Amino acid sequence: MSKTGSSSVQARTPAVRLGLRENWRQFALLVLINAFVGGMVGIERTVVPLIGSEEFHLASTTLIVSFIVSFGVVKAIANLVSGQLADIWGRKRVLVLGWLVGLPVPFMIIWAPSWEWVIAANALLGINQGLAWSMTVIMKVDLVGPKSRGLAVGLNEFAGYLAVGVTAFLTGYLASQYDLRPVPIYLGIGYAILGAALSVLLVRDTRDHVHLEASSHAPQALPISFREVFVLTSFKDRNLFAASQAGLVNNLNDGMSWGIFPLFFASFGLGLERIGILKAIYPATWGILQIATGPLSDRWGRKGLIVAGMWVQAAGLFLTAATGLFQWWLVGSLLLGLGTAMVYPSLIAAVSDASHPAWRARSLSVYRFWRDLGYAVGALSAGLIADRFGLSAAIASIAALTFVSGAIAAVLMREHAASALDLAQKAKPVSKVE
Repeated sequence: MSKTGSSSVQARTPAVRLGLRENWRQFALLVLINAFVGGMVGIERTVVPLIGSEEFHLASTTLIVSFIVSFGVVKAIANLVSGQLADIWGRKRVLVLGWLVGLPVPFMIIWAPSWEWVIAANALLGINQGLAWSMTVIMKVDLVGPKSRGLAVGLNEFAGYLAVGVTAFLTGYLASQYDLRPVPIYLGIGYAILGAALSVLLVRDTRDHVHLEASSHAPQALPISFREVFVLTSFKDRNLFAASQAGLVNNLNDGMSWGIFPLFFASFGLGLERIGILKAIYPATWGILQIATGPLSDRWGRKGLIVAGMWVQAAGLFLTAATGLFQWWLVGSLLLGLGTAMVYPSLIAAVSDASHPAWRARSLSVYRFWRDLGYAVGALSAGLIADRFGLSAAIASIAALTFVSGAIAAVLMREHAASALDLAQKAKPVSKVE
């Protein structure tokens, strides 16, 4: 190609820039796609535990919540590898792969002849969520740069969890009108098809944005291994350890509420439509308020929102366990949603703050591994406690653990602590910038 032709191609290629305004079209597309990702989980929040108890006649709470255990374990592992895959394959390819794995999920739930099919469907759903949701978060952080991470994460989680809440309400309503299957699950078919199509046809990769941000940083140490990133994010850095344990406990209580709350409310004679309302209020509040809490974490800092949010969640859980009236359960769900909204974007932004762009995707994947392992731990532990001591005791136990997690974050987390980036720089000799 001639020199003139090469210059012409460069002139037609849009410059890569960081910022929400500069990348708003791709950012908005990723917000919409993550709404579909969240909707895939929302189809299960109200009806699937009741399918286990009413259609498959499972008497054991632990067995009923086993579908959440399979989801949580597989999603945690998918999160762990998603950052590595994103760096090797590119963000878009991993996003598309996540949707391809998720396509069979609603069909398997609709046609499931046994509970084992539901457990298998949730293993696929875990891969879908671990890859697709991880990529929407990482790509938004890539697009906006360091100044608006809290806002980016807040908008991402707003879309995902608002969709969880709206879908939980709609499935509860549809189940009250048509039965638990198949009509409520039709929503999942639409989400999967639309999410996959948009990801394949319209999403662009964001690795050039990562390279641009990395070029503005101080010289980076020689590449660090995934094992070193895992150790830094999990244990070695006090801020990242505090974030990882808080994330695990946050999703631990979410996993408990996913499996236990429908059974708990139904034990008091509450109907499907009102259970759907309660199951919708929590994630919808969580989703909507992240529009505010994400940017607030950019202004106020991460620690205060994280600590206070964990304690607000604990208060909502204690209130739910201690009462037997719809009105108090509604307040408890609102508190749980408020506390989670304070915590969720702040934790992801805190992890991003401490990670160099060159290995931020891997650090976020390690954090999300610990966070989403909480689904499995919460569902399993709550199921065992419920079978032994009752549903109220299970909820109260998880409430106490949530309070303790907030206290750990209060003691360990520092707003401007020496970051994992500093530790990584000390671990390796600095290479020259080429």
